[in-house]
Amino acid sequence: MNYFDKDLTSLHDDLVNQKISATDLTKATFDNIDTTDADVAAFLNLNKDAALKKAAELDAQGIDADNLLSGIPVAIKDNIVTKGLKTTAASKMLENFKPIYDATVTKKVNESGMINVGKTNMDEFAMGGSTENSAFKTTKNAWDYTRVPGGSSGGSAAAVASGQVVAALGSDTGGSIRQPASFNGVVGMKPTYGRVSRWGLIAFGSSLDEIGPITRTVKDNALILSAIAGHDERDLTTSTKDVPDFAADLNADTNVKGMKIGLPKEFLGEGVDQDVKDAILAAADKYRELGATVDEVSLPHNKYGVAAYYIISSSEASSNLQRFDGIRYGYRADDTKSLEDVYVKSRSEGFGDEVKRRIMLGTFSLSAGFYDAYFKKAAQVRTLIINDFQNVLKDHDFIMGPVAPTPAYKIGEDVDDPMTMYMNDILTIPVNLAGLPGMSIPAGFSNGLPVGMQLIGRPFDETTLYKAAYTFEQATDFHKQTPNAGGKN
Repeated sequence: MNYFDKDLTSLHDDLVNQKISATDLTKATFDNIDTTDADVAAFLNLNKDAALKKAAELDAQGIDADNLLSGIPVAIKDNIVTKGLKTTAASKMLENFKPIYDATVTKKVNESGMINVGKTNMDEFAMGGSTENSAFKTTKNAWDYTRVPGGSSGGSAAAVASGQVVAALGSDTGGSIRQPASFNGVVGMKPTYGRVSRWGLIAFGSSLDEIGPITRTVKDNALILSAIAGHDERDLTTSTKDVPDFAADLNADTNVKGMKIGLPKEFLGEGVDQDVKDAILAAADKYRELGATVDEVSLPHNKYGVAAYYIISSSEASSNLQRFDGIRYGYRADDTKSLEDVYVKSRSEGFGDEVKRRIMLGTFSLSAGFYDAYFKKAAQVRTLIINDFQNVLKDHDFIMGPVAPTPAYKIGEDVDDPMTMYMNDILTIPVNLAGLPGMSIPAGFSNGLPVGMQLIGRPFDETTLYKAAYTFEQATDFHKQTPNAGGKN
């Protein structure tokens, strides 16, 4: 199955018209994975037996002609729990953890008729921007195997970009869907905070985490978000707002005429590669050509986002990860002589360096002598960032800009420099702090490597982002470009 030539609509038509069966499609997906994953290393665990069993059941009952997702294979990031299928969060701490329940999004995927083919690699506990922090393997960029795929949802993005699957789920705490989508030249959506249930997502930063889809096309992305979004009584942070059919208005009549777009001057400042700036400015010109207005705007507190984010997210991680103590479940160290030994050795051996770094930073920020100076101050900065976005989005339909300051960098290039790694998220982090929807779509190339454009919308206005992204996609051919294996682009 060549997923570079297919989208969800065409696959659905083939299934309904019996040009292909769900079983054939699922087998072909595993063939794709067998062919490419030795090089790409996108998957941690495959779900072959259960996936083929479900496909056979769907074939027996007949594909639902009214359900575009019925029989479609999908990959799921390995921090989203899956009943009976190992969920490790790419950590030694959970190396052998088999959940006894499904996350809400996993349940919705199953109910929609989609077929879970396996779990994708990631940075351990979603802490990182390159998928080099996985305890098990380093995923490669689909366009160049010497480069990172981004993170933490690098496995999901690389699986879609390399043609292994047509769609995958990721999670985004500070850019972890959008940045790997940008680095791999695919579409990634971080929905509004509260749009999708986090129940069953292994928590990193509870006020920042959000699950979203990664796909090759904008319409495919919209279809999957509609399927996984909605209120969940087990997650009290989910919104009770109705979930629209995000794909309903994506057709030949979709346009951006009359839309007002903000382009923050801070997004094109120092540290952003010239090729990235050129791609975004060219995209702004394209939007003007399509009938929109693009204004320069300002997000003055954006520059403080990284500092505020790493205090808030690390503080929340310190709290969320205290449950992994070697007692209840997860990794437990051998050769321990006391209860304190169990705690210290299990956590020392079970967590990787980046996770330990963030736990220590968060614990320090929450400590009695430093709470006011660090955590409280970061929360106040967060409010200033929210206010900046509100001021711009009062007068603009959405904000556009780069996803990352550079295209994908070399594996090993920045992994030993935490500050450089953290600054790579400077353009995506503020969106999580403000709880807004943000997405990445292909918008150009730099020396054969994809450059992503970020669209940021008002709360719960993913519909406008999809319309703007779809209009740009239909007017350009960046999404039609495909990687040549091994980096011969």
